[in-house]
Amino acid sequence: MSESKKKVAGIGFFEKYLSIWVALCIIAGIAIGYFIPAFPETLGKWEYANVSIPIAVLIWLMIYPMMLKVDFKSVMNVGKRPKGILITCVTNWLIKPFTMFGIAWLFFFVIFKTLIPTELADQYLAGAVLLGAAPCTAMVFVWSYLTKGDAAYTLVQVAVNDLIILVAFVPIVGFLLGIGGVAIPWATLILSVVLFVVIPLVAAIITRIIVVRRQGIEYFNNVFVGKFGPFTTIGLLLTLIILFAFQGDTILANPLHIVLIAVPLILQTVLIFFVAYGWARAWRLPHTIAAPAGMIGASNFFELAVAVAISLFGLESGAALATVVGVLVEVPIMLSLVRVANNTRKYFISDIYEYVT
Repeated sequence: MSESKKKVAGIGFFEKYLSIWVALCIIAGIAIGYFIPAFPETLGKWEYANVSIPIAVLIWLMIYPMMLKVDFKSVMNVGKRPKGILITCVTNWLIKPFTMFGIAWLFFFVIFKTLIPTELADQYLAGAVLLGAAPCTAMVFVWSYLTKGDAAYTLVQVAVNDLIILVAFVPIVGFLLGIGGVAIPWATLILSVVLFVVIPLVAAIITRIIVVRRQGIEYFNNVFVGKFGPFTTIGLLLTLIILFAFQGDTILANPLHIVLIAVPLILQTVLIFFVAYGWARAWRLPHTIAAPAGMIGASNFFELAVAVAISLFGLESGAALATVVGVLVEVPIMLSLVRVANNTRKYFISDIYEYVT
């Protein structure tokens, strides 16, 4: 099999054309909101504690299968080769959220000041911060495969990252939005993390334990997890359609804003990749660890960001729109970074050498 064919095999049909599906969802959602206004009005009534019940169900359909893929027992191996984990943690939690805030604030409040009303700029900043504080959980396995990353080590990176989300996401988001002057209900923020991280995480852990005991780990990884793929796809597409049914008026009134939001998100993605990737090069880490380390920070856990944005600010908010623009631009940018990583493999030590941590 040729090199190019191997790469294509690593990313599914849906993931490969994710940006196209998002664009189609934008069109479908706007059309539904415009021609069938009763649809968003009815859905808007189904909520509890500012959380949309239909959206919550769809978000669970997306996040639960992702949590199933993470084996938290792998965290026990974190001490064997700590440099890659250190790069991932520092980049994701001590650098990325703050550079996202800085870049988004610069564009929304300075460079694009005359193009974006202040109220919408606040919302877009909030959405960008939510993306910046939610590093990738699931898609990083795809990026790791496409760059011939160390699958076992990537698993450890993701597991550690997910555990940190439990304790770091809320305070970082609250702190940065506070600096930006964006008021947030702390109770709703905490509830969002419980609903969209803790509950699916606990459910996935329990499921993994039960299925592995009854059927074995091979069945779990190769058969059971695969059964949930369609649910993730359906959940994401339906969420986007509903979201844009609410966002129709905002988008039709400000079509340029999609591009304006995308600019800082793209710059942030590229910056964070090179921060982690360059750091790994300076520390002489193998490419199989360096590439996934760059990818996990560059890409986002956009499902969580979308869910929290909707919970905090509503389906019609600019914050929710900003997180969805993140979905729109992520795949083409990440595929470009995959190519960069593969073309610069020669600048890293060969994996046949043992590297000392």
